[in-house]
Amino acid sequence: MPKALITGITGQDGSYLAEFLLAKGYDVVGMVRRTSTINFHRIAHIQDEIELVPGDLGDQISLIHILEEHCPDEIYNLAAQSFVMTSWSQPVFTGDVTGLGVTRMLDAIRIVNPNIRFYQASSSEMFGKVVQVPQSEKTPFYPRSPYGVAKVYGHWITVNYRESYDLHATSGILFNHESPRRGLEFVTRKITHHVAQIKKGMIDELRLGNLDARRDWGYAGDYVEAMWLMLQQDKPDDYVVSSNETHSVEEFLEEAFGYVNLDWHDYVVQDPRFMRPAEVDLLVGDSSKARSKLGWEPVITFAELVHLMVDADLQLLENGETAL
Repeated sequence: MPKALITGITGQDGSYLAEFLLAKGYDVVGMVRRTSTINFHRIAHIQDEIELVPGDLGDQISLIHILEEHCPDEIYNLAAQSFVMTSWSQPVFTGDVTGLGVTRMLDAIRIVNPNIRFYQASSSEMFGKVVQVPQSEKTPFYPRSPYGVAKVYGHWITVNYRESYDLHATSGILFNHESPRRGLEFVTRKITHHVAQIKKGMIDELRLGNLDARRDWGYAGDYVEAMWLMLQQDKPDDYVVSSNETHSVEEFLEEAFGYVNLDWHDYVVQDPRFMRPAEVDLLVGDSSKARSKLGWEPVITFAELVHLMVDADLQLLENGETAL
């Protein structure tokens, strides 16, 4: 059976991708960092079906050892310092992991086995202060955060290694993709979890930053299929993956609060603390290339995604579980 290595397997995308690959008959290996806290809740239900190995994108020797020992056919690099707000307070760490970490993995592939197929998780945050609407693979990058800058580096070093060493190295430029497994630090999950708590009478306020920012939101479970499809192509390339729709944070609020028959105006307070130093105002993707060349289509709509997340957070509270 084919073998895949997933970095960032304990995150939202990693957990959905692991499920998807297991269903495809893959042998799945997940790279995890040695940390003071164990954070395997997203993959607890499949932990017996995958192999977890210690490694770190900051330590190239660990990457080389993993490739030599486990001999993956495909590598999906999903690990990163992925929270935009944190990148402002930890810009050097973000650059090292999210940017240089990609180089360390690519170089490990070059050294150990150049036939390994590599997927790099690029981001719509690379477009930042957008110079055209919608954004496609040909749109110039203008990142507006240390995270976006680091992702641009990771993207271009992937292209560089592909062209310099003839690696099957592909970048998926994924627009925002959410799910019930999204971390509470992200605005979508922050909203749905607060909606559930407000509906249950546990709290009466939600503090947010910019409500006018517009994003192209899709479902993470749909987007991991596009990752896999990219590595099944004869030639590597770069693909935008998006819903091709844009919605504001305010629209997300309306959909989430309205779903439980509440008016968001009664509960939401704008707080300057949650404003970014440099905001990304409008992101909307053009995924026509992925749809035509990969045959990929998203399934879950924006409204269905919001309802799915609210339902999951309501169920979490019903079960008395702690949100993570």
